[in-house]
Amino acid sequence: MKGHAIVPDVVDVAPAGTIDVEYDSGTIVKEGNELTPTEVQKKPVRVKWPSEKDAHYALMLIDPDAPKRTKPTAREWQHWLVVNIPGDDFKRGDILSQYVGSAPPKGSGLHRYVFLAYKQPGTLICDESKLTNRSGKRRAHFCAKKFAEKYNLGKPVAGNWFEAQWDDSVPMIHAQLTD
Repeated sequence: MKGHAIVPDVVDVAPAGTIDVEYDSGTIVKEGNELTPTEVQKKPVRVKWPSEKDAHYALMLIDPDAPKRTKPTAREWQHWLVVNIPGDDFKRGDILSQYVGSAPPKGSGLHRYVFLAYKQPGTLICDESKLTNRSGKRRAHFCAKKFAEKYNLGKPVAGNWFEAQWDDSVPMIHAQLTD
């Protein structure tokens, strides 16, 4: 994560664990591999990280390079946020922001998409607005560090990331973000 400037752009310290992520296309996230928006447009089918059975976790996917890496004026764009996940069973967590696949603007180059998992001190009661996969306006300027601080999450226990740039599926994703 240091070599890709995720440390310090997103987190202060690289997480010790790795989040294993697989999409229905069979695509696997491998610490900085380049994937296409087409491959990651649907929510992952498998997300696993080192977890404790009786603990709860928060999981997020963010783009620190919005709208472009050289000028990230919308850093961090929130693609997915789930809290109160029992162990690593992300399908049973409370969704604060429904999944939106990567959708970097045309000509903006490669964007980093960062998955982070945090162990929660207990069940969270969050006051953030819940966002559907059609919500685009309230996703910009999210800050993983501030969210973690607000809810006493500490440092992330696991992480992973991929890079993506514009492809022909991006206009469809942009069109779905109507509110």
